Amino acid sequence: MQYVIIPPKNINAHIMLPASKSISNRALIIQALSRSSIKPDNLSDCDDTQVIVKAFKEKPEVIDVKAAGTAMRFMTAYLSATEGEHTITGTERMKHRPIGVLVDALRYLGADIEYKGEEGYPPLHINGHKLEGGSIEIPGDVSSQYISALLMIAPTFTAGLELKLTGEIVSRPYIDLTLHLMHQFGIVAEWSDFDTISVKPQTYKSRHYTIENDWSASSYWYEILALQEEIGASVTLPGLMNGSRQGDSSVKYIFSLLGVKTNFANKEEGALTDVTLTRHNCMLNRLDYDFINQPDLAQALIAACPVLGIPFHFTGLGSLKIKETDRIVAMKTEMAKLGFVLHETNGSELSWDGERCEPAEQPTIDTYEDHRMAMSFAPLAIKLGKIRINNPEVVSKSYPHYWEDLRKAGFQIEEIR
Repeated sequence: MQYVIIPPKNINAHIMLPASKSISNRALIIQALSRSSIKPDNLSDCDDTQVIVKAFKEKPEVIDVKAAGTAMRFMTAYLSATEGEHTITGTERMKHRPIGVLVDALRYLGADIEYKGEEGYPPLHINGHKLEGGSIEIPGDVSSQYISALLMIAPTFTAGLELKLTGEIVSRPYIDLTLHLMHQFGIVAEWSDFDTISVKPQTYKSRHYTIENDWSASSYWYEILALQEEIGASVTLPGLMNGSRQGDSSVKYIFSLLGVKTNFANKEEGALTDVTLTRHNCMLNRLDYDFINQPDLAQALIAACPVLGIPFHFTGLGSLKIKETDRIVAMKTEMAKLGFVLHETNGSELSWDGERCEPAEQPTIDTYEDHRMAMSFAPLAIKLGKIRINNPEVVSKSYPHYWEDLRKAGFQIEEIR
């Protein structure tokens, strides 16, 4: 299937974002560990969360997480520390996404895990039981989801956990989000040093919990406003909070450089409120930014900056190579279709210095089974007049009603089969 996206003349919309996938998935694991029957309120309806919901509800012997990397990592840790025997698997792409660092760490802590296929990759056979825990070192520059997976099960360890992260620590806000969620459910878990987290044996407490909406999803609305020519264009997004623990809430600072201002109806920290984005003049001549802590925001900026004529140099992108696709290669390939030549350095940097190439006559964006490819390219219709997106249904992974929300904002979407 293909969508042809045609933009509205102006934007003035009220959009209900999906609930945070990051918070939902953590809350579900913690809820299961607390043995509570209380379900979190405002749970995400995205694919990545629903595979976890289904696994806990049906308790199958073989758990298929499909393309959900977060679910693969979190469930691997959960199943290792919980009585029972399971096999966990996923899509063909998932079977080529590395999980060896997490498996090695869990085995060191006492887990019984076997590879069913290629060493270092899913599927996995897990014979779950209570783990002893102890002290362990793992690289800080791997996926933060490995670290979060270990931390969430750490209170159940007989000896607790002392986790030392070596080298550069990437996506630290996601680790802090995990610690915050653990605190919310009664667990004392702290940075005992700048590179070490300590968790003693404890019991999660049951509680009612309302999940904030998703700041990652807001990035596409920031992108839409940055691409708008009309000064004063606006989008209101309910269900977000000032001082959010979501790392991607930094989107408001990054896009302020591109002329998008953020206003909270209620500035009280921790209160869910309406957030209004408005379009203002942008005086930026160039953008340099390190995405080491917010890699999921990168694609929206990589797509928007060249179309706005803003050269960029983005670092901290190493984790993009092991996402749903190799996002660095995918962004270079698809931006070239639009006439923009991006340059990769060291497998972790992308830049655009103004270099152009001949665009495709009728560019059609491939999405590579990656939700963020579809969502970051669709807004470019505002500057290009229209844009074609292949396999647009991939957005269900994190933002199932994305296309419906674009229609609410005035975009026309033609479906071609």
